[in-house]
Amino acid sequence: MEKTTISELERRLVEAAEAELLTRFNRVEVEVKADGSLLTEADSAMQARLQRELEELFPEHAMLGEEMDAEEQHGLLSGAGHGLWVLDPLDGTSNFASGIPYFCVSLALLVRGEVQLALVYDPVRRELFHARAGAGAWLNGTPLGGRHPLTPLRQGIGLVDYKRLPGELARRLATAAPYSSQRSFGSVALDFCWLAAGRVHVYLHGRHDLWDYAAGLAILHEAGGYSVTLEGVSRPPMNLEPRSSAAALDAGLFRDWCAWLGIESRGD
Repeated sequence: MEKTTISELERRLVEAAEAELLTRFNRVEVEVKADGSLLTEADSAMQARLQRELEELFPEHAMLGEEMDAEEQHGLLSGAGHGLWVLDPLDGTSNFASGIPYFCVSLALLVRGEVQLALVYDPVRRELFHARAGAGAWLNGTPLGGRHPLTPLRQGIGLVDYKRLPGELARRLATAAPYSSQRSFGSVALDFCWLAAGRVHVYLHGRHDLWDYAAGLAILHEAGGYSVTLEGVSRPPMNLEPRSSAAALDAGLFRDWCAWLGIESRGD
């Protein structure tokens, strides 16, 4: 994929987010989906607009969006050998609906089971995170990965989503956490990007979906970061089965974090 085409995609992604998300922020009507999660007009408008943009720029690739039904998602993923866009039009819908300025649009190009291009845009801060397979990751054009926190785990910040963790692990973290302080922000894609930027030290999430993590996790990996599931799988297949993630940008922190969690990596 040529740099000029990627730049055009970035421009359109930014314009779409600012037109479809920011103009609706703090002016939201919310629906509750069958699974109990929230859906706003912004989710639907953003997905529809980006689907049109992607069809124009990349007619050879299909698009899998969070707001599609499960049967359609499975069909698209099973035929994704030549390329499939994985889109979360509004990651952090609960934040968006509540007026909390921490949300983003997340887009990843999946080819033969691997993310080749990843884009995450935060329209509130005007921060565009971008990664290409084997080529690195950037924030607004500045390379990521040079800022590896030297803070030891016991003095670090843990970005942890408690509600989806196994009960015993959540209780252990609540009563005897190995880090100094804890945050939970509410957007998986943006969480991974903040970790890649060195803004937090370790990460833990018990259950997220493909459209939540595909772009953000690729950005973390291209920034030199590390991740593993709670079951010890470092590179599980990119499919529609929810997965967990423990992660860190720094190798030493990642090793200490996994040791505290009791995770023994089983590889791919």
